[in-house]
Amino acid sequence: MSDDTTEPGRNDASVDAASTTDGGERGATGATGEPGVASSDEDVEVLRAERDQWRDAAVRLQADFENYRKRAAGQAADEADRAAGRIVEQLLPVLDACEAALAHGVTGVDAVWTPLLDALQKQGLERLEVAGQPYDPAVAEAVVHEPGDGGSDGGPVVAEVLRTGWRWKGRVLRAAMVRVEG
Repeated sequence: MSDDTTEPGRNDASVDAASTTDGGERGATGATGEPGVASSDEDVEVLRAERDQWRDAAVRLQADFENYRKRAAGQAADEADRAAGRIVEQLLPVLDACEAALAHGVTGVDAVWTPLLDALQKQGLERLEVAGQPYDPAVAEAVVHEPGDGGSDGGPVVAEVLRTGWRWKGRVLRAAMVRVEG
């Protein structure tokens, strides 16, 4: 008679052969008896580790893409600012002509000068105010040097602005031409 723990018509040797893996471990079949269904704790841990690796890779890829997107948007904005700056730079002679005409009392120039300057200033154009300030070669170009007292620190001081300097969104677009003393 057969043992009560085996199926009828099967002996112990056939049960062991059907339920072991290549290494002799049990668990190649799941609780349902289907091959390929993981049932051991070790198989579950391997699958969890693999899942975690894929999740980490996906998170890194998403972060890399987000960084790329931000960098590309920043570069596009910088390029747009530089392009606008080049246009404004080409308009500076018009501003110089209007400023010179106003200084010589020409009438009717104010109708062009004021709206043009206001529109450009709203977009980021700033006049460099250097008169009476210590000379800074980053914002002013000294074309005339005269002896004088100098500033409180003994360095040269801007005595007169010969041509207005302009800054576009924090970057010096054109240095002021100045006469310095000291």
